[in-house]
Amino acid sequence: MNKTSKRVMIRNTVMIESIIEASQNFCTHQIRLPYEVHENISNVRTLIAYIDIETLDKVHYRVYLCATHSFAQRISTLFLEEDDSDEETLIDMILETANQIVGSAKVIAEEADKNQFNISTPYFEKIDHFDFEYDQVKVIKVEDDEMIIAIKELD
Repeated sequence: MNKTSKRVMIRNTVMIESIIEASQNFCTHQIRLPYEVHENISNVRTLIAYIDIETLDKVHYRVYLCATHSFAQRISTLFLEEDDSDEETLIDMILETANQIVGSAKVIAEEADKNQFNISTPYFEKIDHFDFEYDQVKVIKVEDDEMIIAIKELD
């Protein structure tokens, strides 16, 4: 691995650490259930959203947030008190969750004075298997529900 590749990997690691910390905070303070973090992506259909971010040194990333239907429904039940939400509502929940988590990660990065960044508007991509290229990935599991968080440095 050359020096440039090592710098990119370190930069990506710092970036995903703040996003994972924000995701864990979301599970602790919003969902209020135990969770696990691992790197094994299941081959299940997910609602896939992303937010593009730009660091202060002009590096661009795409942060994917993907949730199983049951994870999205868990969030909808939590925020909207709906036990059986329609697809449009679940999409809104994933967009809002992406915005909350990446927004929280932005604050975490600012407070730590590490790899600060600006965020764009979340965008819904599709409902399907997560099949995008990424540099790093983590999976948050709450009971049988999963949320994938992946980051890709853009050219």
